[in-house]
Amino acid sequence: MRKDDAMRTDAAPTALNAHPPVSRGVAMVGLATAMFLVILDSAMVNLAGPTIREGLGLTAAELTVVVDSNLVAFAGLLLIGGRLADVLGNRRVFLAGMAVYLAASAFCALATSGPMLIAGRIGQGVGAAIVMPAALALVLALYSSPGERTRAMGIWGAVAGAGSLIGVFLGGTLTQLLGWQAVFVTPVPFGIIGAIIVWRSVPSIPGRPGRFDALGAVTITVGISGLALGMVSASDAGWTAPTTFVGLGVGLASLVAFVIAEQRSTHPLVPLAVFSRRSVVTANAVMLLLGGALTSLFFFLPQYQEEVLGMSPLATGMTQIPIAVMIIVGSATAPVLAKRIGLGRALPVALVVLLVGFLWLALDPTTSGFSVSLLGAFLLIGTGLGLGLVNAFAMAVRDSAEDESGLLSGLINAAQQLGGAVGLAALAGIAIGAAGEHGDISFTTAFLGQVALSLIALALSLIPAATTQPAPATAAR
Repeated sequence: MRKDDAMRTDAAPTALNAHPPVSRGVAMVGLATAMFLVILDSAMVNLAGPTIREGLGLTAAELTVVVDSNLVAFAGLLLIGGRLADVLGNRRVFLAGMAVYLAASAFCALATSGPMLIAGRIGQGVGAAIVMPAALALVLALYSSPGERTRAMGIWGAVAGAGSLIGVFLGGTLTQLLGWQAVFVTPVPFGIIGAIIVWRSVPSIPGRPGRFDALGAVTITVGISGLALGMVSASDAGWTAPTTFVGLGVGLASLVAFVIAEQRSTHPLVPLAVFSRRSVVTANAVMLLLGGALTSLFFFLPQYQEEVLGMSPLATGMTQIPIAVMIIVGSATAPVLAKRIGLGRALPVALVVLLVGFLWLALDPTTSGFSVSLLGAFLLIGTGLGLGLVNAFAMAVRDSAEDESGLLSGLINAAQQLGGAVGLAALAGIAIGAAGEHGDISFTTAFLGQVALSLIALALSLIPAATTQPAPATAAR
């Protein structure tokens, strides 16, 4: 073990051990509730999407806005949430974010129109952006060595898979039996229990002195929002519409302004020096693409199964369970694979599996019901997602110092959510445009888009493997 790793191993537990002893297992349960809820809710909303669209009289493009509004708020504010966790204290920020998220969930359940539901979904995104980086920072404080963090990310990914598993089951069941509003009520009791566990089991770690980078916060939020909203506009008004050009132009200009602001700031929201690390750049680039593939998959798949294959919401949810199960299996296997062959090799292996699964789905000949062929594609996709997401997370945060845990966890989460928002908007625009006058969405086009995202991610993951491939002993350290 290197000297600096030993220092990191001691630093985080010192902060925790200054308080009464805490069971890391109990604390992890409470913190993982945040990831569980976000994934659970996302899975349930995706399953309820066709019913929401019918109940509120939405078009395919308007349903895209319902999903993307949450992702835009989440992605745009994640870096701010990570900085708040570092400066104000992780536990305090976690509890505040959970309160916002649960209040917004209850508001969504009361929605009677598309705009009202969109407002609630934005509130959920804000709450998730506050709570998620704080939760991850506390996990990194509990598990401080690189090896422990890789294993912790495996647990984290398995919890995400469990949220997806339960979400696809409950989403279809609740929607069919109680209506789509039930999917927004369900997270509330889970969130209250998780918040109580964290409040009682995780010591309060004081925030670190520092100023808040207001200019950086504004420019990154406007930049991400502009890009996503420009692409959402393209799905409805077309790629040549003025609103599309304005959104994309404002987004790109704001991101350039963000880079300039961070270079000049004495307390930057994102110190640009972190991008000098090849592992951080690679992990975030891959996560950006995985986020687009993951979000668009669970947006298009329920509509494909219900509208093209003629399946009910309950049957759709039940047949998506294999994907969620394999996400759990892949997440649990990811640390073992990384330890054996190194993260630099494990990540491309995961992306190859995912690429084959998406290609299989795009070319599947099934025209009604559920087939064994679809099951094979689902199993590969779930395995690839579980392996890929966990290994990308681990690569991004495994070597973080104590004072950058909130930053790096917020950054990798922001990459996933930004990829989800922009990727879904872009693929929705292409797929809706390809459908023409005779349908709402060209699902084959959408699935081929996910193949393209996976292929690009695979190519990026191979760059560090070809230049600075770590030895297996490094991953095991």
